[in-house]
Amino acid sequence: MIKPLGSDKLMPLYVEDDAKRAELQKEAEGLPSIVISSAAAGNAVMLAGGYFTPLTGFMNVADSMGVAQNMKTTSGQFWPTPVLNVVEDASAIKDAKRIALLDPNVEGNPVLAIQDVEAIEEFTDEQMATMTKEIYGTDDPEHIGVATFNAVGKTCISGPIQVLNFSYFPKDFPGTFKTAVEIRNEISERGWEKVVAFQTRNPMHLAHEELCRMAYEDEKADGILIHMLLGKLKKGDIPADVRDNCIRKMVETYFPPNTVMVTGYGFDMLYAGPREAVLHACFRQNCGCTHLIVGRDHAGVGDYYGPFDAQTIFDNISKDDLQIDIYRADHTAFSKKLGKVVMMSRVEDHTKDDFVLLSGTKVREMLGQGIKPPKEFSRPEVADILIAYYQSL
Repeated sequence: MIKPLGSDKLMPLYVEDDAKRAELQKEAEGLPSIVISSAAAGNAVMLAGGYFTPLTGFMNVADSMGVAQNMKTTSGQFWPTPVLNVVEDASAIKDAKRIALLDPNVEGNPVLAIQDVEAIEEFTDEQMATMTKEIYGTDDPEHIGVATFNAVGKTCISGPIQVLNFSYFPKDFPGTFKTAVEIRNEISERGWEKVVAFQTRNPMHLAHEELCRMAYEDEKADGILIHMLLGKLKKGDIPADVRDNCIRKMVETYFPPNTVMVTGYGFDMLYAGPREAVLHACFRQNCGCTHLIVGRDHAGVGDYYGPFDAQTIFDNISKDDLQIDIYRADHTAFSKKLGKVVMMSRVEDHTKDDFVLLSGTKVREMLGQGIKPPKEFSRPEVADILIAYYQSL
């Protein structure tokens, strides 16, 4: 199986030992504490599950700037996006060497992790601007990722963490939320060697389903990991529980047994386009996947990124830094001529009229009115679930 990133084994930061975890929980009650941002909580959950191997905690200013500008920490470790615990005001933990991090996403703000504080530093306005531009490719405050990144403050608390739980994800998504450790173990148990990962924050239409099938067949893979984001999204995106139901229905109805794992991970969407595609590749390698499907405008939002920017960014990444392979996908759609879903770039004799193409707006309108999109666009079983959701709004 493919090795984890920068390590011979996964390095999950969740404290597995019950007695040790109880001891830390008790210790946390007496520590200075701070409610962290949702983004930092997501980072903690990803660190806990081994997804962010080989990182050991939150980055300092120097590492954050190195990652933003060169995708390398000061020690030379490859990583595409800063992993930060940034707050507006750190006065409550001033001079503390060990602090409790409180979960902003669970009622009562329980302790999520304990952090050893190596440094408390301030990003300058210039550094924040540089990071924003490098990570998101834009400094437009209308970009949801840019707005979120710049809204949490500039005070950087760095240092290693010990994580005591996985926030709300196991409770809200039982059977779907899995750590990188659990996914890697299941891949091994299934006897899979070559695994294609599909990232999604949306329900899967017929074209997405067929794209997974194409990658599976083209790469002669043993299995497919459909891996959905379970954290915070932008307004208007489909909630994770609805997505989960849609994807599970599609897989159980249309894929043979033991070809697909449906799982999810606890992280908020960055909408960082190419950089987020690289992050997706990093933690899919940690899951044990050998290939990641990267399609048009992967992890994008609006018109901020070119359709293939999230693919070409990998052209300049060394295999020494990232071993997972990228399956480069173009837009897929149902061909009326051929009677099947195809990758549009592979059928040069087609015009736009030869495909079944529907905008997201049009599809949402149809579903809201209780109208199923054509079978060439969406599986009817999936459409039923989405219709029920839209009509409940």
